[in-house]
Amino acid sequence: MTKKMTAAIIGGGVIGGGWAARFLLNGWDVRIFDPDPEAQRKIGEVLDNARHALPMLYDYAMPAEGALTFHETVAETVAGADWIQESVPERLDIKHKVYAEIQGACDAAAIIGSSTSGYKPSELQEGAARLGQIMVCHPFNPVYLLPLIEVVATDASDTATVDRAAEMLTAVGLYPLRVRKEIDAHIADRFLEAVWREALWLVKDGIATTEEIDNAIRYGFGIRWAQMGLFETYRVAGGEAGMKHFIDQFGPCLKWPWTKLMDVPELTDELAQMIADQSDAQSGHLTIRQLERKRDGNLIAMMRALKQQGNASGRLLNEHEKTMRPTLEAGVPMLSLRRTIPVDWTDVNGHMNEGRYGQIFSDASEEVMAYVGADDAYIAGGMSYFTVETTTKYLAETHAGEAVEVHSRVTEGKGKKLRCLHEMRRASDGEVMATCDQFMLHVSLETRRTCEPSPDVAARVEALAAAHQGADT
Repeated sequence: MTKKMTAAIIGGGVIGGGWAARFLLNGWDVRIFDPDPEAQRKIGEVLDNARHALPMLYDYAMPAEGALTFHETVAETVAGADWIQESVPERLDIKHKVYAEIQGACDAAAIIGSSTSGYKPSELQEGAARLGQIMVCHPFNPVYLLPLIEVVATDASDTATVDRAAEMLTAVGLYPLRVRKEIDAHIADRFLEAVWREALWLVKDGIATTEEIDNAIRYGFGIRWAQMGLFETYRVAGGEAGMKHFIDQFGPCLKWPWTKLMDVPELTDELAQMIADQSDAQSGHLTIRQLERKRDGNLIAMMRALKQQGNASGRLLNEHEKTMRPTLEAGVPMLSLRRTIPVDWTDVNGHMNEGRYGQIFSDASEEVMAYVGADDAYIAGGMSYFTVETTTKYLAETHAGEAVEVHSRVTEGKGKKLRCLHEMRRASDGEVMATCDQFMLHVSLETRRTCEPSPDVAARVEALAAAHQGADT
C-alpha cells in the first residue's frame, strides 16, 4: 500500500495557502499553523479557488482530497510530516526562530522547504541543528496552478535529500528547477525585478500608464515567453541563421541608453499614489477574488492549449496526468471516465458546447477500447476502431468546474462492430446530463478500410457485450 503523505504548512498567507491547496488536491494530508485568527477563512477562500481551478487542467479526475487540519503549535503541526513548507514573513530572525521550533519536533528525514523569494539557503541554514535539511523551494503565485519551484541547496545539503525533494515536488505536478549556485533572489525574480524597475521609470516619466505597460506584456512578448521562454524566442528572431546571428545583429543595442536597469526611481508618496490611482482605474472595478478567478481561468485556458501541443507547462501536465489515469474495471455499466469540465470547454451561453460532448464520449470510448486490448500499442501496430455514427442527447446543462462521470455499456460487439451506450452523469448527484449511442467499426490504419480485429481483441469485445447485454444503466 502506498504511504499516505503529509505536508505541514507553516504560515498560511497567499503562498502558504497555495502550497496547502497543491498538496491537498493531490491527495496529501495537510496540517497548517498560522497564528492569524483569520487564517482558516483566508485559506478556505484560497482552497475554494483551487478546488474550482486545478482539476480543470487535467483530463482525468484528481486523487481523493486529503485531510486538512489546523494546529495551535509549530511542533504539533510538523510532527511526523514528510514535507514542511515555511512561508513566514521575509525576516531572517523570524525564519531562524521558526526553523529551531520545526527541527525540535520534526523527523530528521523530513524536507524543510522555504518559500523565500530573496534569501539564500546558506542564510536560512545559519545556526540550524541540521543544515542540510533546509533548502529554498521558491514557488510562484498561484502555487496550485503555476508549476515552477526554484530549488536551491548548499554544499551542506545532501544530494540524495535534494533528489528526494525534487521527486516529491514532481509527484504533485510541480516543476523543480534546480538552481546551480545560490544567489540573491534566485533566477526568476531577478528578471521580474529588472522589468519592475523599468516599469516604474516608464510610469514616473509619463511614458506609459500601468495598463499600457500590462498591455505591452500580455498582447506581445508575454505570450511568446509563456511557451518559448527568452532564449528560444530570440533564437527564432535570428531567423535561419539562428542565435549567433541574433546576437551579432542586436548585441550592440545593449550599449545604447535604452533602459535604466542599474537605477531605480525614488518611490515617493507622489509616485506611489500615481501608480495606485492608475491601477485602480485599470482594474479597481473587480474584487481581488474576482481578479484571481479571472487569472485562474486564463491560466487554465493557456496551459491547456500548451498541453494539447505538448510544450512547456503543457508537457509537464501531460506527464503528471499519466499518474492519474485509472485502470478501467469491468462493471455493468463500466465507469469509463471521471474528470472536471475545464473553462475552455464552454460557449457563449456559459455551458459546455456541443463539440466537447463528442470529446468526452470519444475519450470514454478510448478507455473501453484500451480495456479490450485496442490500446496505444495496438494502434501503433496498425489497427484501431473508427466512429462511424453517433446519436447524442443533451439533457441538462454542464458548466465549467463540474465533476462528471461517464458510464459506458457495450450494446453490440461482434466481428468488426463495437457499439457503446454512454451516459454522462454529474458526479455530485448522479443526474444524467447527456447520453451518446456510439457505433464504431474496426479498421486497418494502413488501408483505412474495415477489417477483422485480432482474435484476442475480438474475444474481449464479445465477452464484454455478453456481460452488458440487457443490463440497465
